Amino acid sequence: MAGKKSSLPRAPYERELLRLQTELVKVQEWVRAEGARLVVVFEGRDAAGKGGTIKRVAEHLNPRVARIVALPRPTERERTQWYFQRYVEHLPAAGEIVLFDRSWYNRAGVEHVMGFCTKEEHQLFLRQCPIFERMLVEEGILLHKYWFSVSDEVQQERFRRRLEDPTRRWKLSPMDLESITRWEAYSRAKDEMLVHTDISESPWYIVESDDKRRARLNMIAHLLGSIPYHEVPPPVLELPRRPPSTGYQRPPRDLQTRVPDHSATL
Repeated sequence: MAGKKSSLPRAPYERELLRLQTELVKVQEWVRAEGARLVVVFEGRDAAGKGGTIKRVAEHLNPRVARIVALPRPTERERTQWYFQRYVEHLPAAGEIVLFDRSWYNRAGVEHVMGFCTKEEHQLFLRQCPIFERMLVEEGILLHKYWFSVSDEVQQERFRRRLEDPTRRWKLSPMDLESITRWEAYSRAKDEMLVHTDISESPWYIVESDDKRRARLNMIAHLLGSIPYHEVPPPVLELPRRPPSTGYQRPPRDLQTRVPDHSATL
């Protein structure tokens, strides 16, 4: 059995990340020019590294083209709808990219394990999901699904660091912590989900994410290699000369409410 890889050093990670992000911008321009519709689903356990990867994917993209969808728990009205209905309205139109930070697969994971849906609703989801995704692909949507796989030891350590970090403590909820005691239940739910939804039209791709840096690079590189994009020549732009002044005078600064110079106190 292969030994555990050491953590990827920051310098090569940042170099390669920037190169891959530059390619993502090319994908964005290709999506716009071709009127393509791209959906990327990010799933995995809590603290598996989905959010950090999504952040790096979207970091240099145009928010008018690429948007992140992270839906809250359904409303009372949404609970009476067809389960997939609230996700359909967030699917991309031509020339758009949608990154799902968790998705309709909530029903196969947290809803099933925590008892937020019935056994019948769970089984119905497993039957309908492949049909739903085949419909998306037949419609021409480029659908890519990534499962971020993290070990129990690494998840525990990430939870601990979040608890101790006031800037990231908001990422933890009581439900996240309860997932520690239900590790095997989530494992069984994930295995069952893969059996039913890992289909040829929209396969699952597993991202080993104990090392966040490697996971980000591996996921982005795989996505780039899975999209038939090409570089779209940018429009020719030329910076115009600034015209001469016509006599405009800026109002006195003391007539405006200005932000205090906090930096001067450092």
